Amino acid sequence: MSFRKDFLWGGATAANQCEGGYQEGGRGLANVDLAPVGPDRFPVITGKKKMFQFDDEHFYPAQNAIDMYHRFKEDIALFGEMGFKTYRLSIAWSRIFPMGDETEPNEEGLKFYEDLFKECHKYGIEPLVTITHFDCPMYLVEKYGAWRSRELVGFYENLCNAIFNRYKGLVKYWLTFNEINMILHAPFMGAGLYFEEGENEEQIKFQAAHHELVASAIATKIAHEVDPENQVGCMLAAGSNYAYTCKPEDVWSSREKDRENYFFIDVQSRGKYPAYALKEMKRKGINIVMEDGDEELLAAHTVDFISFSYYSSRVTSTDPKINEQTAGNIFASVKNPYLEASEWGWQIDPLGLRVTMNDLYDRYQKPLFIVENGLGAVDVPDENGYVEDDYRISYLASHIQAMKDAVELDGVDLLGYTTWGCIDLVSAGTGEMKKRYGFIYVDRDNEGNGTLKRSKKKSFDWYKKVIASNGEDLSN
Repeated sequence: MSFRKDFLWGGATAANQCEGGYQEGGRGLANVDLAPVGPDRFPVITGKKKMFQFDDEHFYPAQNAIDMYHRFKEDIALFGEMGFKTYRLSIAWSRIFPMGDETEPNEEGLKFYEDLFKECHKYGIEPLVTITHFDCPMYLVEKYGAWRSRELVGFYENLCNAIFNRYKGLVKYWLTFNEINMILHAPFMGAGLYFEEGENEEQIKFQAAHHELVASAIATKIAHEVDPENQVGCMLAAGSNYAYTCKPEDVWSSREKDRENYFFIDVQSRGKYPAYALKEMKRKGINIVMEDGDEELLAAHTVDFISFSYYSSRVTSTDPKINEQTAGNIFASVKNPYLEASEWGWQIDPLGLRVTMNDLYDRYQKPLFIVENGLGAVDVPDENGYVEDDYRISYLASHIQAMKDAVELDGVDLLGYTTWGCIDLVSAGTGEMKKRYGFIYVDRDNEGNGTLKRSKKKSFDWYKKVIASNGEDLSN
């Protein structure tokens, strides 16, 4: 058997993409609530268009999402039926601290997640909890400028103290920030950063990143103090960059692109800013303001494991004539002529997952955890809501095989695997519902119409079989 006996099979979601109930239980408004469907979504999530409140011209899918707030027992029962060993979910910060800067947490919010975690344990499912999956209370955005302000470190610390103490014994696997490198690519969605005309965006992004890195170290410290059994991971939007040709300049360009993302994990895993990042920031005139004790904190409280999302590899070229780009992803990339692509233009590269796993394991020598991987596709259900999604099964089987190879043939230490969007949910990139990832179909469209009825796709029973065989049986 290539996978450990206690391998954590499961699925992943994010609060803002599935919960809904945005005004219930004392919850406050969050940045992720304000990302609309349509052409304005990208300018909003990248911090270029100011949208600090709802208007009548846009549809905001996160308001209700798939209503897991009211249906989590039904959904977790389905995860239990599939045999999940773990369920990755996130806590909505504004459910616990509606404004973000309160001293006392919101009991209704704490109780909601306590009930959810207990429901998971009822089915033998270990919660894997992301503390911040892009959520930032809008009050903190408007009053403090979100993560550009050092004060958010203290507010995040309050959040961690509240949840680590309340959920001691219920949760032992934690992630500090989802896709922390997304702060560079979608800064409003990733960290609540909006830029006024003429601001030095690079300086703001890297200062905000420093605040998140310090906050991550503090979270790791508190988690280990509250319960030595706690395991804390960082989380990277991963996917290795290939050189378009063997031209040395292309090879160097791919290395630089990889480093742009590794920088965060270098700090969280190794405990200090890497030399290449310090040199690059100095060249760009970026001056990170550090407080006394920051460097010691980062060094003393590194993460226990490295988690990451993987959907596709990327390609870099220094030839301006090679400019055909992949579509549909926040990370722009030169098109790889050797790969097929999904309906949203994401290039499908199972071997790239093995490459990425080896790159990360060689670099950090810490256990890995694949916490997002999946295929976004248009699913056409029959009258019973059944979807014959052989394309999804094929995608997942090929990636699980690559994952097996990395473990069995290369010796990579892997804790678990959670597919993204195990139940259909709102897409983070586009805000669409028609871009579906799940084993469970949810009757809802891009405009919010539908019954929200849940129904099993063909992949539901396939993944159940994969889990039961601990990844040995990938046949369709």
